[in-house]
Amino acid sequence: MPTQANNVPPSLVNELAEVKRRLSAIERAPVPVNKFDRYPVVEWAAQGRPQVSGNVWTSVGIANATGLTFDRVEVKFITDFLLTGKREAEVRLAAFRHTGNSDRQIVSASATLGLTGNTTRNVGVVVMRWVHGIPYGWDYADDTTIYTIELQHRYKTGPEPYEPNRLQVFGMYKREKDKAAQDGGAMAVSDGNGGWNWVTFQAGNNRSPIGYVTIPEDRPLDATVNGSYSISAMHYCVGLPAERIPEATAYGWHWRRGTNGGWLRDSDISEPYFSV
Repeated sequence: MPTQANNVPPSLVNELAEVKRRLSAIERAPVPVNKFDRYPVVEWAAQGRPQVSGNVWTSVGIANATGLTFDRVEVKFITDFLLTGKREAEVRLAAFRHTGNSDRQIVSASATLGLTGNTTRNVGVVVMRWVHGIPYGWDYADDTTIYTIELQHRYKTGPEPYEPNRLQVFGMYKREKDKAAQDGGAMAVSDGNGGWNWVTFQAGNNRSPIGYVTIPEDRPLDATVNGSYSISAMHYCVGLPAERIPEATAYGWHWRRGTNGGWLRDSDISEPYFSV
């Protein structure tokens, strides 16, 4: 006699439904026709990156990885103004699930890579390879989930303090057509031809006409004056098979040129991140 469905234990019903869903997912699995998957990103120039929201993890490069084929990726980005002991970065790759309710939930993350830069300004290049741990895009239970792989950063050291809109210069002479009253640390001296030279001089007994003068500065703030480093979004994010990038692991692998650094600590998806 056939067994009635309502006599089957609920746990078995759920298990059979999951098997059916998995079989359906396997039938929908994409056939790899390319040797890699392209996940486009939109920014390449190294932009100045200030601290965000108390120096939490902040995404600077985002690639839509929904429907991915391979379980490992390679990304490349550039850095600028990383200065040892002054402006140092922490960098990682992280995977996020975006649901139909616009919720953003972290799925996995690589270990944290520390970039310490150099004693002088230098443009650096970093390549990272990672096993992302995202369920295959064709193998999730609903039709509204989107996955992203994101390059994230936060400050290890810095930004170094700065005084905006002020600049110190070594003052000498300034030409003027009309004599003005002596004021503060300057005096007017005739040039013998009807004009006057304003002369700055040092304080104290040494009244020589030289010294440092603080003047307003109107140029826009950038990484040279605001104390921050610059890091680009991912130049590319590609999915690759194991035979192409065997070094990729869930911990992460990296190659760098033009900047110093190394791994800092293991992955921790409980660390706070900027949730937008």
